[in-house]
Amino acid sequence: MSQIQKSPQPPTELPPEPLTPSAAAPRGRTAGTAWRRDLPASVVVFLLAVPLSLGVALATGAPLQAGLVAAAVGGIIAGLLGGAPLQVTGAATGLLVVTADLVQRYGWRATCLVTILAGLAQLALGALRVARAALAVSPAIVHGMLAGIGVTIAVGQLHVVLGGSPDSSAVDNAAALPDQLAHPHATALLIGAVTVAVLAGWPRLPGRAGRWARLLPAPLAAVLAATAVGMGATVPRVELPSWRLPEPPVLPDVSLAALVTAVLTVTLVASMESLLSAVAVDRLAAERPGTPPGRPRLNRELAAQGLANVVSGLLGGLPVSGGAIRGSANVRAGAATRRATVLHGVWVLLCAGLLAGVLELIPLAALAALVMVVGVRMVSFAHLKHVQRHREFPVYAATLGAVVLFGVLPGVVTGIAVGIFLALRRLTHTRVQVAEEAGCHRVRVSGQLTFLAVPRLTRSLAQVPPGADAVVELCGSFMDHAAYEALQSWATTHRATGGSVTLGGRSGRPLAAPASTHSCRPWTPWRNHHCTRPAPDRTAARHSGSQLLGGVSAFQRHTAPLVREELARLAREGQRPTQLFLTCADSRLVTSMITSSGPGDLFTVRNVGNLMPPPGADASCDSVGAAVEYAVEVLRVDSITVCGHSGCGAMAALLDAAGSPPPSNEATPLARWLRHGRPSLARMARIGRLGRGEVALAERPVADDQERLALVNVRQQLDHLRAHPCVARRMAEGTLTLHGMYFHVAEAQAYLLDERSGRFRAVRADVPAIGV
Repeated sequence: MSQIQKSPQPPTELPPEPLTPSAAAPRGRTAGTAWRRDLPASVVVFLLAVPLSLGVALATGAPLQAGLVAAAVGGIIAGLLGGAPLQVTGAATGLLVVTADLVQRYGWRATCLVTILAGLAQLALGALRVARAALAVSPAIVHGMLAGIGVTIAVGQLHVVLGGSPDSSAVDNAAALPDQLAHPHATALLIGAVTVAVLAGWPRLPGRAGRWARLLPAPLAAVLAATAVGMGATVPRVELPSWRLPEPPVLPDVSLAALVTAVLTVTLVASMESLLSAVAVDRLAAERPGTPPGRPRLNRELAAQGLANVVSGLLGGLPVSGGAIRGSANVRAGAATRRATVLHGVWVLLCAGLLAGVLELIPLAALAALVMVVGVRMVSFAHLKHVQRHREFPVYAATLGAVVLFGVLPGVVTGIAVGIFLALRRLTHTRVQVAEEAGCHRVRVSGQLTFLAVPRLTRSLAQVPPGADAVVELCGSFMDHAAYEALQSWATTHRATGGSVTLGGRSGRPLAAPASTHSCRPWTPWRNHHCTRPAPDRTAARHSGSQLLGGVSAFQRHTAPLVREELARLAREGQRPTQLFLTCADSRLVTSMITSSGPGDLFTVRNVGNLMPPPGADASCDSVGAAVEYAVEVLRVDSITVCGHSGCGAMAALLDAAGSPPPSNEATPLARWLRHGRPSLARMARIGRLGRGEVALAERPVADDQERLALVNVRQQLDHLRAHPCVARRMAEGTLTLHGMYFHVAEAQAYLLDERSGRFRAVRADVPAIGV
């Protein structure tokens, strides 16, 4: 272990753009490599986005060119300004049902106004930096919402595949489906079947030819195949009007409450879909080798999505959002920077202007089948299993059903209400079972033990006969004070009748306090520390060792089972630490906590003042020298760290004795030991009170002489270490390094010594310690 900080955290923001596959490559070569990856990726996403955008526009009842406008605006604006560089923005599939309802109720121009207002709301939310909070919504609600939207999409578009036209209501579409199935349009059904078959089979094409074929996105291949099949048939096809300036949006003739509801619905769904997609795409990109670490800037992404929606609404485009389908295709195609996203928008723009005649060959049934498959895939069985495993299926089912029956916003509200109800039920639902076993009565309490469960608990405890041996097993994770008092009162009364009571959790841990007051950590103070305090019936007399004994007992119960296997390995193999840590014996210095180390990591030497006597100083002080020799010669450690600390009593004693001459014979062992700190005292006197650059803290002035002496002492003890022959030899070989460290107890802040400048620099939480 050559570093004190072993687990630096990754940066919380993305690195500066562009995202390059290798930070060490020369600038010109890196830029060229990125272009070679971005250009083909942009073409792949463009080929995917065109049919998908047309299909979404068709399904909503909007002008077909609105889908292309949304794809171009989303790709260029959100691609340039967004906080998730590899996410691709376009016509929102999650908003398909909402947009279709808005178009049918209020008309297309009013829908554009709702899109603009929703974009402004997203801009405001991005400025308020609430994007992370949006991800706090239960995944069961989000997946239920998307599944409900998917079901509505699939049922509606199935009517188009069968040659009919969908209704605005999912319930009406489902009711009319049997009659539509009885009288299908044969050609439209054939085109839809070909589209679905190609979509399902394209990723499974075998052999080398299949690998080459899969370079073409499956949606484009499906639309091309369906277009070829229906080339000679008379079926409805894409109709793109001539490009002209969009008509200005208009205010719908509805109440303010209805308008606000529509805007909030579009804002909610578009934002959730974009943020979840950004996280998913980032996770997918992180699995790809050569991708720099980082996280999406969600607030920036939300603001960029808002601006894209404003522009799309002004230009007569559909509402936009980030999409996992387009984003994952972008990542898998090898995109390196946001250029791929922006270029895809440019290609869509050029296609809309130059290839309108080609697009008008596409049958509407093919686009409907494409969107229908997208809707079916929004009902993810993987998410369903995940939700079921976490016992949140009722929330998922309620959200899905309410979205299908009543709409997106009522569905989300329903899911939230069911989630709150289930949480309250779990909090208040408690089962108490009493069973007679061999020699004792076992009372098992399942669920959270609150004051609401006290009547049920006392009734069950009354079934235990007086004088019997009883075991009360608590299997929940929470117990309030009322339940704790009820248990303790019953236990005291039962013991008075001659019976015995064992109160414990599922793991057998004895109960000593309400679970809500127990928060044991390795650094929990012993003061008021209940979990290591022996129960009154186990320890008759209070003495100073009871707390220590309780702590050892707690170790045997909780920690020993977790570390036993690792300690057994160390017992077999012997210790192999990589660092010697020389520090003070002060009880406030917990070396394992400061260094995040475990068994076998550190060879630790502690003494008063973290002193390292120089060679030959005194034969009676050989223990520290022996430990250093053993660590360097036998254990072959890689580094030695000398750690001083604030408020050191040894430094205070040295300063107190600085004004008087040293006695010829020190009267006590402590006084004799502290003489090894006098060289540090003399060194501080030589450099003067201001330090003259030899010792200082980089971030703040040295507080006082005691802190200054502690810093000087670290440097002095490092010099003493270098004087030992075994240390000097290993350093000359280049196999051993020395480090200085200072720990300020009140600040909980570690400082590392920079030998070149003589300054101690603070170790930051987000910056790894280099060279330590």
